[in-house]
Amino acid sequence: MEKTVDATFDGEVFRFAIPINLPPNTKVKVLFDESDSPEEPYHFLRMARSLKLRGPSDFSENLDQYLYGGQAYSG
Repeated sequence: MEKTVDATFDGEVFRFAIPINLPPNTKVKVLFDESDSPEEPYHFLRMARSLKLRGPSDFSENLDQYLYGGQAYSG
């Protein structure tokens, strides 16, 4: 099971923002996201650029073409 929980590292241990209901000695994997600031929101574009994806440079200009084969979405 995967769950995302905010935490602060105090120099010795991680302090979670919410109670963690795990039995003692439960093994977990930790993914570090070192933001410039603890208040900084997740930035999709920064992540997308960091992946160095290849594709057209005009995604937004021709979005209907890429998603719907040229047909404008009519909802």
